Amino acid sequence: MKIAADLDIVSHGVEQTRRLGAHLGRLLGPGDVILLEGDFGSGKTTFTQGIAKGLGIDSRYVNSPTFTLINEYKDGNLRLQHIDLYRLEGDEQLETLGLEEYFEGDGVTVVEWPSGAARWLPSEQLTIKLSYINDTKRTLRFYALGDRYTQLMEDLKQSAYGLHS
Repeated sequence: MKIAADLDIVSHGVEQTRRLGAHLGRLLGPGDVILLEGDFGSGKTTFTQGIAKGLGIDSRYVNSPTFTLINEYKDGNLRLQHIDLYRLEGDEQLETLGLEEYFEGDGVTVVEWPSGAARWLPSEQLTIKLSYINDTKRTLRFYALGDRYTQLMEDLKQSAYGLHS
């Protein structure tokens, strides 16, 4: 994995985190996989709400799938599969989820707490590491693996910030 992030952003509040997620959501396509890493309260579900909005999904209904493991939303431009692996331990529990089917499907898959499932994750992906700064500020670091996600980062920089590399 790359050492340096492809993009570093400081969000100054919940709505800014959602807006950034919405910018990304508008750029996502079938089969895209977004991995969200970060401590509790770092903004993973808030960012996913933004992705949902960008996909045309009513983000008011997007919540953390911590107890259900997987929430699926089908009322947008693309289906969104929101997976939370925090409560799972070991390969046996992960095998029963059928993660490969989600990753190879025609929707967008967002995975919170992906580190325990490294063996099942696709080789190309976008990882976003969210870090708590204070009650309102968060750092979001984007790491692209593969040509699709490298281009996605360029598109995000252009659409959200008008930046070119």
